[in-house]
Amino acid sequence: MEQKGILGNICCTSSDLGELLVPYMPTIRVPRTGDRVFKSECAFSFDSPESEGGLYVCMNTFLGFGREHVERHYRKTGQSVYMHLKRHVKEKATGAAGGAIPRRRNGKVFLDLELNRDFNGEDYEYEDEAKLVIFPDHFEIPLPNIEELPALVTIACDAVLNAPSAYKKQEPESWEEEIQVSRHARSLRQLDNGVRIPPSGWKCQKCELRENLWLNLTDGAVLCGKWFFDGSGGNGHALEHYRETNHPLAVKLDTITPDGADVYSFEEEEAVLDPHISEHLSHFGIDMLQMQKRTENGHHTDNNSRPRVSEWEVIQESGMKLKAVFGSGYTGIKNLGNSCYLGTVLQVLFSIPDFQRMYVGNLQRIYDYSPLDPTQDFATQMAKLGHGLLSGQYAKPPMKSELIEQVMKEEYKQQQKGVSPRMLKSLVSRGHPEFSSNRQQDAHEFLLHIINLVERNSAGSENPSDVFRFLVEERVQCCQTRRVRYTQRVDYCIQLPAPIEAATNREELLAYEAKRKEAEENMRAPPEPVRARIPFTACLQAFTEPENVPDFWSSALQAKSAGVKTSRFASFPEYLIVQVKKFTFGVDWVPKKLDLAIEVPDFLDLNRLRATGLQAGEEELPDLMPPIVLPEDTRGTTSPEIDEAAVMQLAEMGFPLEACRKAVYYTGNMGPEMAFNWIIAHMEEPDFAEPLLLPSMMDPGPSTSDSPVGAAPLGSSPPEESIAILTSMGFPRNHSIQALKATNNNLERALDWIFTHPEEEESDAVSDMADTEPNDNAFSNANSHSDSTLSPDRDTTGPRVKDGPGRYELFAFISHMGASTMSGHYVCHIKKEGRWVIYNDHKVCLSERPPKDLGYVYFYHRLSSS
Repeated sequence: MEQKGILGNICCTSSDLGELLVPYMPTIRVPRTGDRVFKSECAFSFDSPESEGGLYVCMNTFLGFGREHVERHYRKTGQSVYMHLKRHVKEKATGAAGGAIPRRRNGKVFLDLELNRDFNGEDYEYEDEAKLVIFPDHFEIPLPNIEELPALVTIACDAVLNAPSAYKKQEPESWEEEIQVSRHARSLRQLDNGVRIPPSGWKCQKCELRENLWLNLTDGAVLCGKWFFDGSGGNGHALEHYRETNHPLAVKLDTITPDGADVYSFEEEEAVLDPHISEHLSHFGIDMLQMQKRTENGHHTDNNSRPRVSEWEVIQESGMKLKAVFGSGYTGIKNLGNSCYLGTVLQVLFSIPDFQRMYVGNLQRIYDYSPLDPTQDFATQMAKLGHGLLSGQYAKPPMKSELIEQVMKEEYKQQQKGVSPRMLKSLVSRGHPEFSSNRQQDAHEFLLHIINLVERNSAGSENPSDVFRFLVEERVQCCQTRRVRYTQRVDYCIQLPAPIEAATNREELLAYEAKRKEAEENMRAPPEPVRARIPFTACLQAFTEPENVPDFWSSALQAKSAGVKTSRFASFPEYLIVQVKKFTFGVDWVPKKLDLAIEVPDFLDLNRLRATGLQAGEEELPDLMPPIVLPEDTRGTTSPEIDEAAVMQLAEMGFPLEACRKAVYYTGNMGPEMAFNWIIAHMEEPDFAEPLLLPSMMDPGPSTSDSPVGAAPLGSSPPEESIAILTSMGFPRNHSIQALKATNNNLERALDWIFTHPEEEESDAVSDMADTEPNDNAFSNANSHSDSTLSPDRDTTGPRVKDGPGRYELFAFISHMGASTMSGHYVCHIKKEGRWVIYNDHKVCLSERPPKDLGYVYFYHRLSSS
C-alpha cells in the first residue's frame, strides 16, 4: 500500500512540485529565533537519523519522530509535511585511501549532528540524506531541490538543515562566561628565591588558614583568599600581598590538574587563563601531570588521589573480567558529562515493578494522550526512557559476524551503546539551579527530586512512588514535666548516621590521625589513609537514639525547657530507601565525604522500630502554641533588635546601609547569607535604600488586651507579623502560612521548610500540616509532603501508605567515588534474576564482587509475611 519514492522517481517540473505543495504551504514554517529543532532524536523513542528508519522532523513544530511514531503525530495534528533525515554510516573501502581521515565528499555530511562515537572516525565515513515526505501518501521530494521548490519551502528546508540540534543549542547556556587570557601571562616575572611548594600541607603564611589558598605565581607566597558573605573563604591576605607587591597572578592550589588550574588576576580583577601555567608552576616545583583530577569519560576525581584509588577500583570492580550482559533490563544509560547521578537513580527506579507498570505498561496510553509537545511531558519522557531500558531494543548482543570481524582486526570489545537521557534530563532539571547545570550532583538529592516530580505528575492516577512512602511517628517529651506529644508525618527515606566512634578499627584510625597531623605540621606527604569500618548495628543504634530538641517550648510549662525526641515507623513502606550520611561540610562549605565502610546486611528486620503511640501512664502536652516572639516592641517604644555585625558585613560589600538593615531585619537576624539573598531579590525596588519602616501591628482583639502575645491553640492561624516577614522576602502568602504551621511558627525553620518544599498545586496547598514539632531528624525531610491528605484516612482515591511487616531484603545500591558530592562518579548495583549486575554508565556487566560496604544509598524490598 505504501507509495514511497513516487516523486523521487518521477521527473517533476517546478510547477508540479509547486502545485503539490500548495495545500500544505500554510503549515510549513521557517524556524524563528528561540525555536528548537529536534533533529537528533525522536520525542517518543531513541531513534535518530542513524537509525534504520531515520528521523522525521515536522516542518511546523520541528519535533522529531522515528518511523514508528510519525504516523501518530500526523493523525493527532494533521501536519502532513515532514523532513526525513537519514545518516548512512559506511566502513571505508581499504586500499590507497584506507586509513585516511573521513572525506566529506560532495557535501554529503551536512547535518549539524555529533558524529557517533561508537564508530572509529578513521575507519568509517558518513553520508547524509534529506528529503521532504508528504503524509499520508508518503510522497517524497529529494533535497536539495532548490530550483524546483517554492521559495518559502526552500528557505524553511535550508533553515532546518542548518539549525543546531535542540540540545546543542542549550549546552552553552550551562557554562560560565568565557574566560580570557591574562595580559600578564606571557611576560610574567618569576623570582628566583628558591621557593618550592610541597604536594600537601599548605597553609596561609600570615594566618595559617588551610582552606581557599592561593599561590602567587611571581614569588611563591601561599596566602588565603577573600572573605565571602556566608562567612567562608579567608582573610584576604592574597589580595593584601598584591597591594604590597603588585605581583598580579595567583593560582588556587586545590584546582591544579593536567588540564589547567583556576588563575586569578588581581590587577585585571577577574578569573583569567594562563597558557604558560605549566611552566609557571614548574618554577616552584609543581608538576601538573602529577596533580591528577580527571579520569576517563569526564568523571571528576579529586587531587588527593591516593586515598581514593582503591575506592574507584573496588566500586567499579576494576581489574576483573566482567561479562557484559544484554537484553531487557540490561540497557545502560549514557553519561552526558557528570550525569551519572541521574543514570544510577533511574536504573534503580525502573527495576521496581510499580515504575515499570506505570510508565512502560501504560506506554501506548501515555503516548496516545501525550500533549502536542511530548518533549515537555514528564510521563511521556519517563515512559520513553523506561521503554528504552526494558525493551532490550538498545541492548542487543553483537552478531557473530561482527565478533569475527572484530577479532580479525584485533580490536574485540563488546559494544554497549546504551540510551541517552538528554531529553528527560532537560525536562526534569528545568528551573533547578543545580540539576540544570553540567556539574556533578548528589544522587540522593536527585532521587528525592524525581520522587517529588512523580508525585506532582501522578494526580488522579497510579502513583508509583507510593511504594516508598511511609509514616513517621515523632514522640517529643518535656524533660521537666515528663509529658509527651505524638505527631505523624510522611517520609520517603531514612538517613543513617555513621558514628565514627563505633568503628571496629578505632585504634588504627587514631594512629593514622596522629601521623596525618604530624605530616601536615612538618609539610610532609600524608600517610596512607585508613578507612573506618563501622558495624551496621551501630548506625541503626545511633539512628534510634533520642535527640535533643533545640529551643523546645513546653506547652505544659508555657516556657522553654529541655526536650527530647524519638522517631519510629508508624508504617513500613513496600520499598525502603536507606541513605548513609557519609557527607559533611568542610570549612569551605564544600560537601566532603567521610572515608568509611559499613557492613550493610542483605536482610533487615526493623519490626522492633514499629511505633506504639500513646502508652498507658503517659500524659499528653496541652495543644498550645508557643508565645509569638516579635522582632520589635509592639508598642514602638524601642528599636528592633538588628545584628549590626551582619549589617556592617553587607555594607562593606557596597550595599546602602539602610538596605542592609532592612535585609537583616526581614530575615530575622539569620545571618549575612540570608540577608544577602534578600538584598539580591529586592534591590530593584524603588524604596530599596529607604529607612526601615516597621509593619503596623494587627489589632490583637479583646481576648489578648492584657497579654498582647501569649500561647494560642495549635489550630489557629500563624501570626500576621511572621507571615509578613516571609512574604516580604518574596514567598507566596499561602506557602508562607504552610511553612509556619509546619514548623510551629519558628521563622528559621519555616525558611528551611520553604526551600525544601517547593510550592505544590493549589489543591495541596490548602491542606494542613499535622506535625507541629521540629522536623530535623534522621528521617529525610527533603521531599516530605506536609499535607495530611497523604495519610490513608484522608485520601479518598486509594491507599497512599502501603503498610506491612518491617522485614526487608537488599536489592540495589548506589555507590559514590570521590571526595565530595560535587565531584566523583556514581555507579549502581542491582540484583536481577538472582545475580548482582553493575551499571556503570552505558556499560552493564555481571558483578563479581558487589562492594556493598561502600554504598551511599541502599534500596530494600519488603519480604512477604510468609
